[in-house]
Amino acid sequence: MEHKNVVVEKSLDFSVELIKFCELLEKQRKFILANQLLKSGTSIGANIFEAQHAESRSDFIHKMKIAVKEANETLYWLVICERSESYPNSSSLKPLAEELIRIISKIILSSKGKRIGGILTLLIAAFSLLVSDLKWMLT
Repeated sequence: MEHKNVVVEKSLDFSVELIKFCELLEKQRKFILANQLLKSGTSIGANIFEAQHAESRSDFIHKMKIAVKEANETLYWLVICERSESYPNSSSLKPLAEELIRIISKIILSSKGKRIGGILTLLIAAFSLLVSDLKWMLT
């Protein structure tokens, strides 16, 4: 049985809903905001999707950082829509964007923690070798 990647699935679902909202904006001739939202909103999933095949942990973190930046930009445009009286209601998308931001941020922190943990392990191992060499030299 294949396990689905939650953040990939949520970003794909968000993109589909966002496209529908952008089409509604275009019908109301709100082309500039529709274009901004479409670019930043679908970029979230594109970067998450690309991160799944990153060349290294730092490449993965970098791509996820881009995804969270795009999610924050998307949230900004959704708030603009929400505050503008002549724009359609975007309130159903806002919690989805906020959820993606939380998930991606946790993934970034977790990935950084593994990296820092790995570096600390290497430093401790190197220090242990150094101490054992010093003990050998003193005896």
